[in-house]
Amino acid sequence: MQPIPFAGWSQCYRLANEVIELIVVADIGPRIIHASAPGRANLFALFPESAGLSGGEVWRNYGGHRLWHAPEQRPRTYQPDNDPVQVSAIAGGVRLTAGVEGVTGIQKEMEITLSGQGATIGHRLWNRGVWPVTLAPWALSVMAAGGVGIVPLPPRGSHQDQLLPTAALALWAYTDLADARWVWGRQHILLRQEAGAQGPQKIGVRTFEGWAAYARGEDLFLKTFSPQPDAAYPDLGVTTEMFTNHRMLELETYGPVQTLAPGACVEHVEHWQVWAGIPQPRSEAEVMERVWPVVRNQGLSSHPTP
Repeated sequence: MQPIPFAGWSQCYRLANEVIELIVVADIGPRIIHASAPGRANLFALFPESAGLSGGEVWRNYGGHRLWHAPEQRPRTYQPDNDPVQVSAIAGGVRLTAGVEGVTGIQKEMEITLSGQGATIGHRLWNRGVWPVTLAPWALSVMAAGGVGIVPLPPRGSHQDQLLPTAALALWAYTDLADARWVWGRQHILLRQEAGAQGPQKIGVRTFEGWAAYARGEDLFLKTFSPQPDAAYPDLGVTTEMFTNHRMLELETYGPVQTLAPGACVEHVEHWQVWAGIPQPRSEAEVMERVWPVVRNQGLSSHPTP
């Protein structure tokens, strides 16, 4: 593999086939800093003030796709990923391995492989410390401005057939359900990224549909994963989260909470697909018309055909 320059970093690697194009960076990380359909614009946000930087003891939001471990706390969550990662060629892709975090004893690793269906991202957390650590793997995609995040709700039902709750929402102190960026549908929650918006918004959803999406312009980014209904999850039990501010939108998924013994590893896997030529939806009706056929073709949802 030969490194290429990208966005100010000198040690980057391009992974591409006929359906998806990714760029990973070795100067920092582990991070994936570009995702698109072949030849299309980057669907990940990168920020001019941090692009190309490395080194130092301050955590930077470089953008792109990163791996954290929950629950979100300072200082454990905000350990800098400013140092070079080890890049290893594997069949169909690369493995990115960071150094051990000094504060937590956790080592982060991403394994990225391509196939004719898209990309598979294995997110691994190793406990390199001397005592057990309770955590959950947390995969965050920082999406470029101007799009809309989409998270599905569980299948709807009738009052007589569904006496018990089937989903739950986690709200933050700054969550404003009256904010115009939200679209509350019967089967989906949409969150628009708007450059002129005042203040951040965030929500967590306990849903086991196993997908989340971001649409921007004529491009659609779909991530799928395998949530476990009987497992414990962070943030009041949610599996999927969306966060937005005036610069970007984060599309986030969790693996279950686990206690890692010294030397143990946990892995959380996402599958990515990207499509061009799908107009950005503005309503749930347009999600059903434009995004639903893609989701249905993956066999991901048990919702009735609209």
